[in-house]
Amino acid sequence: MKIIVPDTGVLIDGRISELFEKGVEKIQIVIARSTIAELEYQANSGREVGFAGLDELKKLQNIAKHGKIDIRFEGDRPSAFEIKNARFGEIDSKIRGLAKDLGATLMTTDAVQSRVASAEGIIVEYLKPIIMEVKLSFTKYFDHKNTLSVHLKENCPPRAKIGLPGEFELTELSQKLLTRDEIEQMVKEAIEFSKRNEKSFIEIDKKGATVLQINDYRVTFTRPPFSEGFELTLVRPIAKKSIEDYEISEELFSRLHSHAEGILIAGPPGSGKSTIATALAEYYSQNKKIVKTLEQPRDLQVSKEITQYAPLEGSFVQAADILLLVRPDYTIYDEVRKPDDFHTFSDLRLAGVGMIGVVHASKPIDAVQRFIGKIDLGLIPQVIDTILFIQKGKIAKVFELAFVMKVPSGMFEKDLSRPVIEVRDFETKQSEYEIYKFGEETVVFPLKNHERKSGKHGSRGNYSDDFESNSKPVDEQKIVRILNAEVEKYDYEVSHGKLILYVPEHHFARVIGKKGARITTLEKKLGMRIDVKKT
Repeated sequence: MKIIVPDTGVLIDGRISELFEKGVEKIQIVIARSTIAELEYQANSGREVGFAGLDELKKLQNIAKHGKIDIRFEGDRPSAFEIKNARFGEIDSKIRGLAKDLGATLMTTDAVQSRVASAEGIIVEYLKPIIMEVKLSFTKYFDHKNTLSVHLKENCPPRAKIGLPGEFELTELSQKLLTRDEIEQMVKEAIEFSKRNEKSFIEIDKKGATVLQINDYRVTFTRPPFSEGFELTLVRPIAKKSIEDYEISEELFSRLHSHAEGILIAGPPGSGKSTIATALAEYYSQNKKIVKTLEQPRDLQVSKEITQYAPLEGSFVQAADILLLVRPDYTIYDEVRKPDDFHTFSDLRLAGVGMIGVVHASKPIDAVQRFIGKIDLGLIPQVIDTILFIQKGKIAKVFELAFVMKVPSGMFEKDLSRPVIEVRDFETKQSEYEIYKFGEETVVFPLKNHERKSGKHGSRGNYSDDFESNSKPVDEQKIVRILNAEVEKYDYEVSHGKLILYVPEHHFARVIGKKGARITTLEKKLGMRIDVKKT
């Protein structure tokens, strides 16, 4: 009688029960107790692969009851050290040892395990990953072509976001409440499929949370103790755009083509950030650039020329070390969120790699603020040169950064000059924010447009301070009363606690006075600094 010893991966894969259900000659299956121990450890850790392997064992027991196979358990149970260090090959070594002692055939889905077994003279049957069309039960919820994501939770009806990025509606797909068993069955199908399809991966598997990439679908499953109930979230990209599909000016297109090498793509969840990141990746690749990605999960829908990297041994820092050796021209970092991500993004950019980072942000300036405190303030303009803010699938705002030496807005003494990061609107070239150090604090100062008011021979609007903090209330009635008494004709505006006075050219010298005496007296009366400009 032929004897087969399956390793842990074969049981998780789920293919062995299918082989024997079809009917073959009498087979004896020997399960190593090391395999049981590893699956038990994974299940106790809340990892779905452990549950999938134990369910496969249950199927084999049912097949054995019908007399198609014999099944038994042999070998020693591994120690706690061996179980925890299974990734170093401790469990695999015990399984190979059992197969060798029994003269059995080792069945595995692990290419390394197969090669080691062959090197040790063990008969081995390697089950290669197979490419098959996605036929999973959860795909029935994606019957609408514009279904962005599906949200399934036990004791709740299935719901889906239908529409376009940033313009979708949450729709109830059925009135029938989902059960825990239904959700669990869909997860098991996905895990088994991921083991068989070379384009599918288990990206994260932790206690209470599992994330898989199943071809185009991103599958996120949570369970107690992480969530209070079983929940399954399924996301699928519905659109793939080229950079030409976005309404961008020739100037911005030229910048992206030739000058921008530190790009941040920012926006709220579901706004279409990954879609434009994919479009940029494809654009650079088609323009003879080597493009790579850093992502977890690997869900960007890019062409085969673009290699997608996951964290190396759980670390993007280590992945970046390898990335530098493969010498990419551009790297898509999806997404920049944890402190290590900001450091890695900055290190790669400063090493000369063109970087496109995806960050969550509710406002365009938030993309820059997330780097503050993570890297030195002076390095930010060297790391980031362009910010694309995405709303409803479109580029809603573009910022560029510049590093200048100046007196920050709101300060007046020349000795307060310091390095300032200007955040400018790309189209108008107007600064909208200034970022600088003030003592121990980092200031992100908004610059707003000011409305000029006319006096004496013109209409006067209501004063509106352009920032709420660090400024004293201004008595506009006092300003108008004093100016009417001292100046014949004028316009004025108040900016950051300073009065800007506009007068006709022929009145300019009279307002200033001899050696500036008259304007100094006016400043004392008003209690504020005055800049006089000709109209």
